[in-house]
Amino acid sequence: MRVLMSMRCDLVLLLLVLMCSVSATAADAPNIILLMGDDHGWDEVGYNGHPHLKTPVLDEMAAGGLRLDRFYSAHPSCSPTRASVITGRHPVRCGTFAPNCSIRPEEISVATILQQAGYATGHFGKWHLGPVKADSPTNPGRMGFDTWLSHDNFFELNPVLSRDGADPEKIAGESSEILIAETVQFIKRASDAGKPFCAVVWFGSPHQPYSGLDNDLALYKDLPGMYSKSTVRVTSHETGQMVSRPLGEVLQERYAEITAMDRSIGQLRDWLGKRGLSKDTLLWYCGDNGTPDGGIVTSPFRGKKGTMYGGGIRVPGIIEWPAAISRPATSDVNTVTSDILPTLCEIIGRPISGQSAKAKAASRPIDGISLVPLIKGKVTRRSKPIGFWSFDTGNMGRGKPWIEARLQQGTTPLVKKLAGRFTRNFTNFHHPKIREQDFGGERVLLGNRYKLIARSRRGNPDRIELYDVRKDPSEKQDLTRSEPEVVRSMSKSLRAWQQSVLESLSGADY
Repeated sequence: MRVLMSMRCDLVLLLLVLMCSVSATAADAPNIILLMGDDHGWDEVGYNGHPHLKTPVLDEMAAGGLRLDRFYSAHPSCSPTRASVITGRHPVRCGTFAPNCSIRPEEISVATILQQAGYATGHFGKWHLGPVKADSPTNPGRMGFDTWLSHDNFFELNPVLSRDGADPEKIAGESSEILIAETVQFIKRASDAGKPFCAVVWFGSPHQPYSGLDNDLALYKDLPGMYSKSTVRVTSHETGQMVSRPLGEVLQERYAEITAMDRSIGQLRDWLGKRGLSKDTLLWYCGDNGTPDGGIVTSPFRGKKGTMYGGGIRVPGIIEWPAAISRPATSDVNTVTSDILPTLCEIIGRPISGQSAKAKAASRPIDGISLVPLIKGKVTRRSKPIGFWSFDTGNMGRGKPWIEARLQQGTTPLVKKLAGRFTRNFTNFHHPKIREQDFGGERVLLGNRYKLIARSRRGNPDRIELYDVRKDPSEKQDLTRSEPEVVRSMSKSLRAWQQSVLESLSGADY
């Protein structure tokens, strides 16, 4: 009897230990909110000295959290950068070469990893990695999100969105505030159920065509008159075609969108505070690429959206997490959107491989690194360089489609007309063989000091540029002649990285 009672006591103690262990794990898991602006460049925030924009919420986050001063998008355009956030990998690895190229269903998503760790997961806003409809193999649900209110591409005021893959419906209101209202309801359900949550909120702002609420437009009615002396090409809300408009009017609308987005982030932060969730919630904001033509009028950097110069890939980056970042800090370490997945995996104590029946998780290359040591203030230099690549899309259609065409047809309408449609279709192709011309396009290796840019197209010889971006952030002085050894070394490293990326593209990771 004593032996039996002892065994029972031991069993009870074991169960209590296990329960406490599970509870501790759940309690230690921070809530996660990933926020991303659409076409929001580095200088378009008050805290980076913009002469006109009012972004009090992002300014407050930068002042109190970890300000990533050298944060980069993995690509100078939207779909590829979003693929890097989801996978921790460079987008060329999965054929997401350019806008309207889908991700591949075999990729292991950060949402899937978090879902497997017990998180409630939700996506709200711009998806742009494939259609969001129910039968799409790359919709948010197939990539690990429990629920979604999303658009295939971008949207304006009164957006048309799909909820969990259903037929799209128009929702009246300012789009950023609509997304935050949905996010709040998702968080409320998750927290009421005692689950940690991950909300990915990808705003439609400030992507053109621009529109704003009257109060937000009024903030920018007195922009300098010099802006009205020139015109820019933007999409017409009436026809969906490109038209010329005065730059001053366009900037007024663009800035109004950024301010509305900023305000909506403030609404989310206020709600988290009232619910007592702020301390244990990691809030990460960034842009998906640099500012486009027609908006980039104050940037200190060379280039714009679509280019590999700073104006195309350097974006705002802020992490706010009071439980782990108790003192404000500014980092000048190079960081990139591909770092998000490995960082979150280390924070929650899960391997970056996740669990997938289709992917060779153990050997799957990851291009990002964990920023946990940076968050802890233990590093001042990046451990490996960052590779960027705008693949020569003239080579992307050689193989058969990765996904059946009907499954790649979008359903959520937008203002901008393309190929005669107000919806977007997606592509992704098999690329079974690596050829020499596949190494072309515009590509970059960014080290702690030097940045190497190589560009070639359709077999033409490479054009090489080298910049010391610490001394020359505007990338004006080409050092290729004065630093030949640096050029040779970085070119060799860039080529080796490209080889790895092309092996992934050919399907070696699945």
